[in-house]
Amino acid sequence: MEARTLFPPSRDAALERLRDFLPKAGAEYARKRNYSLPEQGHPHVSILSPYLRHRMLTEEEVVQATLGRHSASAAEKFVQEVFWRTYWKGWLERRPQVWTAYKAGLAQALNRVQSESGLRRGWEEACAGRTGIDGFDAWAQELVQTGYMHNHARMWFASIWIFTLRLPWELGADFFLRHLLDGDQASNTLSWRWVAGLQTQGKHYVARVANISKYTEGRHRPLHQLTAEPEPLSGVPHPPLGPMPAPPPPRREAPWALLLTEDDLSPGYLRKALDHPPVATAVITGTAHRSPLATAPQVTEWCAAAIAETIARHGAWTGPVTQEPQDLAAWAQGLGVSQIVMPYTPVGPAADRLTAQRAGLDQAGIALTPVLRAWDAAAWPHATAGFFKLKTKIPTILAELRGLSLAS
Repeated sequence: MEARTLFPPSRDAALERLRDFLPKAGAEYARKRNYSLPEQGHPHVSILSPYLRHRMLTEEEVVQATLGRHSASAAEKFVQEVFWRTYWKGWLERRPQVWTAYKAGLAQALNRVQSESGLRRGWEEACAGRTGIDGFDAWAQELVQTGYMHNHARMWFASIWIFTLRLPWELGADFFLRHLLDGDQASNTLSWRWVAGLQTQGKHYVARVANISKYTEGRHRPLHQLTAEPEPLSGVPHPPLGPMPAPPPPRREAPWALLLTEDDLSPGYLRKALDHPPVATAVITGTAHRSPLATAPQVTEWCAAAIAETIARHGAWTGPVTQEPQDLAAWAQGLGVSQIVMPYTPVGPAADRLTAQRAGLDQAGIALTPVLRAWDAAAWPHATAGFFKLKTKIPTILAELRGLSLAS
């Protein structure tokens, strides 16, 4: 089934999926979330991730709706899963060198692919789902066809890629990022590092036949096909923790232009930060820049449709829209504005593209002002070590956020 059929790129579709999932978000999710059953349409998980990744639905909306239906104890596992995405983003935001190192490692791995025929053959067979490993090939094909893979299957897949096929982890992370509709630079990069034993150094994830068989209900059982007791990969220590982002607030009364990226397609919260609508809107995305290789067409097409739906949903508020201006400074000068305001764009492909525009904006005296969501501002200070530190703060974070506007 095609990605746009499985995940219609609209907020209404996201809200409908959330409503359908809510009855299962409590004890049922806690019991059955690890079952990967694509032939049944993944009935035990929310499959909201493409919408959350692009914030067509926001984390606070999903958590608020869940806690409106279930007690905090019943919904604990699902709420924690929502916070995992926030945790990864906050962790990477304070250590952007890890993203830079991943890109450098990927470039080296792709260079090796060009010169090592055995590596190239193994990489191509893995990406095409032609390894002969039960389960692995089906998951690779599901990803390419649908843009989605169950989280538990992602862990098995990454473990087999790294420890059985002995392929560079960066190539696997890149394969995911090119094909996942929910491809998120933080969750994807750091999860692959975690499986490899680089994120929690010395602690890796090993795919086991019994675990795969149990949670696929016997559909896959790669007996005698997996490396049984691999050693974790070794790597350099984590870079020092950087400061929390603290962008200055926009000038409320000054004319402004809006900048949208695919990282946050619920810009309605900016209405509270400014006194009037933007003069115009520009769109700059990183979707096609996730990799030195080509991002899957269904991913770029889905993101483009999601952005178009966002602009249509906000109607006249956005003003005239310019897609992918090559020179943001010249665009803003043509509008007669000296500030561009945008939802905060975290470390990743879209932020990389904006970095390339910074010098021109500074030279023209145009402020590029990202506005950090209250959700991130409340959670990211606790995303400094392992997830447990953030997990213990979830009740405090939710209490701090209670009553906030969830405008989309």
